[in-house]
Amino acid sequence: MTDRTPADAIRDRYRTTLGTVPQGVEDRLQLAGHLGRLPTEEALAALRHIVLTDNPLGPRIQQLVHFGQLLALNHPTPARIHARGALHTGATFTDLIGVTETALITAGVPAYALGTEIVAELVAAERT
Repeated sequence: MTDRTPADAIRDRYRTTLGTVPQGVEDRLQLAGHLGRLPTEEALAALRHIVLTDNPLGPRIQQLVHFGQLLALNHPTPARIHARGALHTGATFTDLIGVTETALITAGVPAYALGTEIVAELVAAERT
């Protein structure tokens, strides 16, 4: 018998889609547990699961879309998380560059610069 908690189930869902539990999610889970608000995180995780798993785009495309949207919104930290998530679901560095180039057209040079910075970091990390 294990002592698994509802928070552990939420962590498992993030590991499935992203390969890891982002620090921000872990921070939210800790706070929610401390304040007795874990049902909010459970509801968010359930909605996220439905949107990501019961979607015609599939997990790879979903992560690429998230990456592109976050580039366009200039949200570097979650963009990095979803770039890694895209790789986890089978995307390639070329796919990430394709999204980055699209962001150049739809959101301008700042989005493109952020995207290339993120892809360069991921390529460098793979080489080490």
